[in-house]
Amino acid sequence: MKMMKKTFWLSIPLAMAVGVTGCASTGTDGQQQSSGNTKTWSGAGIGAVAGAVAGALTGDGGSSTRDRALIGAAAGAAIGGGVGAYMDSQEKELRNRLDGTDIGVERNGNDLILNMPSSVTFDVDASDLKTAARQALNDVNAVLRSYPETRINVVGYTDSTGSNSYNQTLSERRAQSVATYLEQGGVDGGRINAVGYGESNPVASNDSEAGRAENRRVEITLTPTQQS
Repeated sequence: MKMMKKTFWLSIPLAMAVGVTGCASTGTDGQQQSSGNTKTWSGAGIGAVAGAVAGALTGDGGSSTRDRALIGAAAGAAIGGGVGAYMDSQEKELRNRLDGTDIGVERNGNDLILNMPSSVTFDVDASDLKTAARQALNDVNAVLRSYPETRINVVGYTDSTGSNSYNQTLSERRAQSVATYLEQGGVDGGRINAVGYGESNPVASNDSEAGRAENRRVEITLTPTQQS
């Protein structure tokens, strides 16, 4: 019975993959297509099968097999669909998980940029993560672990209050706090780079408290390890 359940859930992503590759390879006139989209969708189908098999075989039957097969199929399809599809899928998960946290998710080509403002991350003149930041980074961690084919660049910034040298050191501490928390949450430290830029690259005027609050931030940029 357990083997029948496993076979059933494996058949779903397999059927999806066959349908995807079939639709991509045949045109309306029944002729074989050879466009870039064909390669992308075919790769997605193959990735879905591979991901489903890998996911299902790590389960123990029943709902565990089902969930692992479907999750594996989604991740595999994203990988097989190419860099754009991989980052699309990661962006969607990040937006869903970070909704309502005040952390912005931006797309720049194939890069994803998470903007963590001071209202979420740090108090003034501090580099200890707030509770809200830790909670949000737990969600970020879950996504990053599921999408290992990205490099993670963490950049800390400050407002213009204080000396340049002090702000530079503070920004580095802030970036390192975020990087350390990500690594402690299970993200491979070899993927992470942390750097501080002090009060440079402000996103708002430092003449007001509201502007200074915007400038006290951390940005996490996710870049695919392969560009095509």
